[in-house]
Amino acid sequence: MKVLDKINCSKCLKSCTMDELDVLSAEIREVLINKINSTGGHMGSNLGIIEATIALHYVFNSPVDKIVFDVSHQSYTHKILTGRKEYFIDPEKFNILSGYTTPSESIHDVFKVGHTSTSVSLACGLAKGRDLLGDNYNVVAVIGDGSLSGGEAFEGLNNASMFKSNMIIVVNDNEMSIAPNQGAIYENLKLLRESNGTYEHNFFKTLGFDYRYVDNGNDVRSLIAAFNSVKDINHPVIVHIHTLKGKGLAWAEENKELGHWEKGKFAGGGLTYQELTMNYLKEEVQNNKKAFVITAATPTALGLTQEFRDIAKERFVDVGICEEHAISFASGAACSGCTPIICINSSFFQRAYDQFQQDLALNNNHVVILVYNGKITGGDATHNGAFDIPFTMNVPGVECFAPSYVEEYFDCLDYAIHRANGPIVVRVPSSVIRCDNYVASDLNSYALNKTSDVLIMGLGNFYHLAKETAASLLKLGVNVDIINPLVYSEISSANLEKIKDYKLVVTLEDGIVSGGFGQMIAASLSKYGIKVLCYGQDKDFNDLVSLDQIYEKCHLKKELLTKDIMKYL
Repeated sequence: MKVLDKINCSKCLKSCTMDELDVLSAEIREVLINKINSTGGHMGSNLGIIEATIALHYVFNSPVDKIVFDVSHQSYTHKILTGRKEYFIDPEKFNILSGYTTPSESIHDVFKVGHTSTSVSLACGLAKGRDLLGDNYNVVAVIGDGSLSGGEAFEGLNNASMFKSNMIIVVNDNEMSIAPNQGAIYENLKLLRESNGTYEHNFFKTLGFDYRYVDNGNDVRSLIAAFNSVKDINHPVIVHIHTLKGKGLAWAEENKELGHWEKGKFAGGGLTYQELTMNYLKEEVQNNKKAFVITAATPTALGLTQEFRDIAKERFVDVGICEEHAISFASGAACSGCTPIICINSSFFQRAYDQFQQDLALNNNHVVILVYNGKITGGDATHNGAFDIPFTMNVPGVECFAPSYVEEYFDCLDYAIHRANGPIVVRVPSSVIRCDNYVASDLNSYALNKTSDVLIMGLGNFYHLAKETAASLLKLGVNVDIINPLVYSEISSANLEKIKDYKLVVTLEDGIVSGGFGQMIAASLSKYGIKVLCYGQDKDFNDLVSLDQIYEKCHLKKELLTKDIMKYL
C-alpha cells in the first residue's frame, strides 16, 4: 500500500498531494472490499464515501472539529484514517472493532450510533453546546439521502437552519437508501442533481440553508474545494454531494440494494423464516383483498425480495426509513378496513414506541407486526434485539406471541391476520425447527398436565433450551414439567390456575429480563408464595461480545440451568 502505509492518523493526510489522495482512495477501496467480503459488514455505503471521508479529514481538524456520521454505516474509511487501519488489514484483528462509530475506540468518534436520521440532531446539540461555552470549532453532520426520509432528520434540519453560527451538513446523495429511496423529497434531490444544484425549488433553501452542490462526489479535488469553501463558516450550510454507492465493485454498483451488505449475505444457507414468511405473504396478498405488507426500508433483509414486490405490487409499501410513520400509517389503513402486516427488525421497532402505544394500541386497530431478530445478540450494542418483549407486552390491548416451531408460527399468523381484532405482535423465531406432532389448539391456553413440582416455561426461541434442560435434569433423576407459553403479553386466570401449585417455576426468555415475561409470571405467582427463577439477558447493552459469553454470564445454558435448579431443590 504505497500511500496507506504512511497514513497513521488523519493529520498525515495534510502532507499528501492530490495524486497521492487518489492513490489512497484506491488502496482503501481494495482494503474494504477484502475486509468486508471476509467478515461481513456494510459494503456499498462505505465504498461510495471513501473520497468524501478523505476530503473531510484533509480539510477539517478532527477531533477538534467534530464529524458526526449518521447511522455510521459509512464510517470504515473514517476509522482507517484515525489510527485503526490495522483492524482492517490484519485478518486476526478483523472482528475486534465495532462496525459503527464508538467513542471508546477513538476520540475521533463523537457518538456511538447505529440508527438512522440522527446526525443532524446530534450535531445541533454539539453546536449549541459549543456556542454556549464560547468554543470555536466546526461541527459537520454527514447524512445519507436515505436517512432524510426519517422524521428526526426533518426535525434536525428544521432546527439547524435557525443557527446563527457554524453548522455544516454534508448530504451524501447516492440515490439509494438500503433499498430504493421512497418519498417526494427524492424527486427534489433528483432535480437538483440534474440541474447541477441550480434547480430553483430547492428543498434545503426553503428551510433557510446556504447550499453548495458537488456533482462528482467521488472526486477528491472537487470535494476538498467544496469543504474548504465552508470551513469556519458562520451560518448553516448544506453541502450536497452526488456519490456512487458501491463504487469500485461492479456487482455492488449494479445491484445497489444487495450491495448494501457483503456479497451473498442473503444467498443460500437453507430455508429461513424470511423465506417461509415471504412465501406465506405471497399467497396472502394475492388472495386476501384486505391484506398488504409494509416495511421501513429493509425489504431484502426481511425476505421481501424483488420477486415478492413484483407479485404484491400495490400491496407492498416501503415507507422508507421512517418506522414511526410505518406504525401510524398502518393504524390508519386498519381504520379504513384493511389488514396491514408490518415486517420490522426488533432494534428498529423501538424507534416507534410512541406511535405503537398512542396511534395504534390506544385506537385498538387491527395491525399485525412481525418482529424479526428479537433475541439476545452479541455484536454491536446499537443493534441489540433483546428489548422488544418488555416494550410490546406492557402496552394495553396488544396481543403478543413468541412461537417456537414453524407450525406454531403459521398458526399464530393465521390467527393474527384472519381472526384477531386489535394490534398483534408476533416474534418471528430464529431457528427453523419443525414439530412433527404439532396439534393446533387455543393459542392462549396452556397445554399442561402436572407431573412434577418444578415447571420450566421456555418462551419462543428458548422453549428448546427448556427441553434440553429438562432432559439434563431427568438424567439426574429429577422430573420437571415444561411448557411453551406462547403468549407473553399476559397470563390468563385459567392459565394461572394451571401453574399456581408448583413449588418452583423457572422462566426462560430470549430477551432482557427486566420488565419482561418472567417478571410478569413472578408477579402473578407472588401471592401464592411460589419461588420463580427468571432467566434472560441482564439489564445491559451487549457490545462486541460473543453470544456464548452472554449465555454463560446469564446462565442460559442447560448445564448451568441444571446446576441452579438442582441447587435450589
